[in-house]
Amino acid sequence: MSGDSSFTAFEGHKRLAQGDLAEVTLAVKAAEEHGCDAPLLVFEDSSGRVVDVDTRGEAADILARRPASQAEEAAAPRRRGRPKLGVVPREVTLLPRHWDWLARQPGGASAALRRLVEAARRNDRNGHVAARDAAYRFMSALAGDLPGFEEATRALFAGRRDDFNRLIASWPADLSDHCRKMTARAFPESVSQLENERAPA
Repeated sequence: MSGDSSFTAFEGHKRLAQGDLAEVTLAVKAAEEHGCDAPLLVFEDSSGRVVDVDTRGEAADILARRPASQAEEAAAPRRRGRPKLGVVPREVTLLPRHWDWLARQPGGASAALRRLVEAARRNDRNGHVAARDAAYRFMSALAGDLPGFEEATRALFAGRRDDFNRLIASWPADLSDHCRKMTARAFPESVSQLENERAPA
């Protein structure tokens, strides 16, 4: 996970902290030390996934484990050898028939995979599918037992923003507020409205 990512910690349905992972971890550590009556969960805002945090040691130890930001990495001395081209090598596991198909594509497997990824990104160019899925993961972790959860989920996946906001309105304030923030780009009409607001007059 990038050091520039945003995270949010919840103590039960109460929002405890939001910021980078080190800041949120410090807040979780403080809550643990003072005693808490509700479960503590930390979410990566971009994906809605629960992440584990390491609260061992003092504050200085936690801050020392903070991952380097992209800016810090860019400022680091360059190693000798080929210049960095922006290509990130990672392992991909596919079935033999997938490799066979990729090998027959123009440019080989790597070029074919890049084209497939770019096509998928264009299909979700405004990110509303990713935002919807992130919101669903967050809701499932914290709101699964709340009234209207299933109806709100159906409204989310059906793209019915007004129904979704109405159904979550009775939820605890911090929880419903965070759901609304996470779904700001989850509805196609919301995306269009945001783009219109940013467009020059």
